[in-house]
Amino acid sequence: MRSKHLTAVAAPLDAPCNKAAEGTATVLSAAVLDALPSPTVLLDPDGKVLLTNSAWEAAVETVDDDRIDGGAGIDYFTMARRACGPAVGRKIVDSLRALSRGQRASVAMDYSLEHPAGTHWYHLQASRVDQLGQVVVTHTDVTDRVQAERTSAWQARHDDLTDLPNRAALHELIDAELRRPDRPPITVLFLDVDGFKDVNDCLGHEVGDDLLRQLAARLAGRTRPEDTVGRLGGDEFVVLCRDCDTAGAEALAHRFRSIFDEPFDLRGRTARLSASIGVATARGGDPSGTRSTDLVRDADLAMYAAKRAGRSRIRVFSPDLRAAVQQKVLMADELREAIETGQLVLHYQPVLHLPTGQVDGVEALVRWQHPERGLLLPGDFIAVAEEYELIDPLTRWVFGAATRQAAEWAGLGLPLCVSVNVSAATLATGTLVHDVAAALAASALPADRLIVELTETTVAEDPQRAAAQFAALRTSGVEVAIDDFGSGFSSLGQLVNIPAGVLKIDRSLVAGAADRRSQSAAAIAAVVALAKACGMRALAEGVETVEQLALTAALGCTFAQGYYIARPMPADELRRWLQERAAIGNRGRRASPAARVSSTAR
Repeated sequence: MRSKHLTAVAAPLDAPCNKAAEGTATVLSAAVLDALPSPTVLLDPDGKVLLTNSAWEAAVETVDDDRIDGGAGIDYFTMARRACGPAVGRKIVDSLRALSRGQRASVAMDYSLEHPAGTHWYHLQASRVDQLGQVVVTHTDVTDRVQAERTSAWQARHDDLTDLPNRAALHELIDAELRRPDRPPITVLFLDVDGFKDVNDCLGHEVGDDLLRQLAARLAGRTRPEDTVGRLGGDEFVVLCRDCDTAGAEALAHRFRSIFDEPFDLRGRTARLSASIGVATARGGDPSGTRSTDLVRDADLAMYAAKRAGRSRIRVFSPDLRAAVQQKVLMADELREAIETGQLVLHYQPVLHLPTGQVDGVEALVRWQHPERGLLLPGDFIAVAEEYELIDPLTRWVFGAATRQAAEWAGLGLPLCVSVNVSAATLATGTLVHDVAAALAASALPADRLIVELTETTVAEDPQRAAAQFAALRTSGVEVAIDDFGSGFSSLGQLVNIPAGVLKIDRSLVAGAADRRSQSAAAIAAVVALAKACGMRALAEGVETVEQLALTAALGCTFAQGYYIARPMPADELRRWLQERAAIGNRGRRASPAARVSSTAR
């Protein structure tokens, strides 16, 4: 039926006391039914149609369906079974019979009918009219509502970009598989596109969306009929592999990875990409209570392990991956407490001014005095600090402690410059200049006593952001140094445009500088010349021998630091070390710069 009004409303009818009254009541009942906008019928207890309204008759003509009869006298129950099928028809008939007998107060249900124009849904509602068991039944066309509900339900379970099942639907499907009794093993593949962010950044999000649609189509084309591929979000896809153990899942993972063999067409530009894939399997009949969140999490951990190992890798989950994450979470909690409760300490490594042979600065290096594990070096916890967003409070603590210590030394007649390293995460927040200013103000340390260091690779990640913050620091009087130069791949153009005053030569170059004829020595000389051309002074890191110290001085380096000069040490120990070597420094004042440096270094 194409009528939009198929609702049921009961019109109470009193039993007629004579023929005239009966005729009047019939006319009145027909008028009442006819006033209803929905197709409506009045039935006797056996399902015979007593009256119909105009909406019913119009609907029957419009439908043009042999299963639907119009007019009085037809058997409604037989028509219902024929039109709606045995199961639904029986439910309608049984409900209306019970209503006629007074065993139910009302009837309301939805059903569908297949028409040449497509499926239509109706809401049937019926009420008992009188003690004779007559029933009035109305039918409301609710096709638009049902279609809207179904569309909404579909959209709630599918990704609007790729039409694949979304996160919620995937978890429901995986949980359903895990709950199956005597189920076979199931596996989840977690796929992440390598370099997807570069596509978005370089070509725009519209192109990135187009890439995701192409990728979804390729994945769906490689999926077995019994499997399901869905999108979690971003460039992360999950494949649910039913009846599949780890070995079979690895084979599927290789098949999915091969979809990247063919380049993607990104609106006229081709791009070759790859994917990192994590694999996690739930054994068949496993009674351990594994949930979908557990399985997807394990596959995610394996994917990140694959990504850390290099692009286009596949990694199968193993319990040690989960243990490693749990250890990192524990360390992050402990580090947060360490920052707040004073477990962090600074050690200071002297920096030698080669022309004079004097120590005029130190580099502040953070340590963690762990209550159980002892003294931890930065390599043990900096990565965790960056991953768990603790690097900002950690860096602010270092700035505060280092500037206070430098101010205290200055009050004792030791006017040392102090250098503080900052990470790429700190540079990215944009709060570096503010944090430095706050530390200087709190400690009353002159700005020219502080040096902020960033590694070459950090600067290369976002040279414009680095240049802007460096310029602001130098304007305030703070010096800036580029650390580990020679370990990355900075372009000359980037270096020229970075407003820094010190270029620190990476220890790998210093370690290989056996003599002036070595390639490392030539590289050091080139870096020194480059630094001078850019208005910077060169500092040699990692000086381990007297020969390296003399060579870096001869090659034109202004500063040097390393274990040959002094190891990093606590503040009190540094003060004693400076006092002890003061007399040695006097002894070398008449020597050449290189000899003077050598004699005062130890």
